[in-house]
Amino acid sequence: MPTPDEGEGPQPPAAVSAIGLRKSYGDKVVLDGVDLRIQAGSVFALLGPNGAGKTTVVKILSTLVTADGGQAQVAGHDLAASPDGVRAAIGVTGQFSAVDGLITGEENMLLMADLHHLSKHEGRQVSAELLERFDLTEAARKPASTYSGGMKRRLDIAMTLVGNPRIIFLDEPTTGLDPRSRHTMWGIIRELVTGGTTVLLTTQYLEEADELADRIAVLHDGGIAAEGTADELKRLVPGGHVRLRFTDPAAYRTAASALDEASPHDETLTLQVPSDGSQRALRSVLDRLDTAGIEADELTVHTPDLDDVFFALTGGTVPNQPNQPKEAVR
Repeated sequence: MPTPDEGEGPQPPAAVSAIGLRKSYGDKVVLDGVDLRIQAGSVFALLGPNGAGKTTVVKILSTLVTADGGQAQVAGHDLAASPDGVRAAIGVTGQFSAVDGLITGEENMLLMADLHHLSKHEGRQVSAELLERFDLTEAARKPASTYSGGMKRRLDIAMTLVGNPRIIFLDEPTTGLDPRSRHTMWGIIRELVTGGTTVLLTTQYLEEADELADRIAVLHDGGIAAEGTADELKRLVPGGHVRLRFTDPAAYRTAASALDEASPHDETLTLQVPSDGSQRALRSVLDRLDTAGIEADELTVHTPDLDDVFFALTGGTVPNQPNQPKEAVR
């Protein structure tokens, strides 16, 4: 598992930290010693196959479910000793909308303001500001049942923000949304983090984690199989390479001799050199070409994507999902 360099010095306090989280339902062990550390003001994505325990992690950290073992702190509050402090600091948006379709969007917001004990004036002010922020002002007085999936999800997150939480748990927030709505939601998440909010995101979309997350953890067999930045994780699996293209056949042959581990493609005058995608590996290739006195006409670096990482770390335990985009994995 990738770890910070020893020379980085002390790390800032974590917004969320967990050590050894365990949870079983009957004979089924869901979490078997999960460790997490999420820095404030970042997006942390939790990936895993369906049933891996992603939602269980969110439920434990949001005090909805009690862990069988382990310790956790959220926003400086111990999960067991100060659950009220945890709840006051967080917002949670689940896979399924908490929006009440029988009342209007504005009424949903005002109901949430009442739950947070805001005064009527403050509740109306906060609700109006959030409805405008999430582009829901025009639809505010229409029944929420008439909203599209993307509008309901935006309203759901707006309701979560009524209490101005420092930490938000988003449990598969874009599941079922069309690509346009999903990209809109990504913009909202980026805006939240820019404002200082910490986001724990569980997602079935590998592309989503790649786009949004500062760090990603892959949950498998009850534990964290790997954790790191997207680039760090991509370097964990084989398949990366540097592709060199030449226009001069003589230069191509010389390069093939200098890079004896390269796979040659004579028809296209290209060489494929195994590489982990790191700067050191790329420099090694370039130094050897310099020593041979040749220069490639085109150089591209190819690294495995998160699909490759996911399949390698979880053994390809992905259910059949016809009609899902390639990146959709639960």
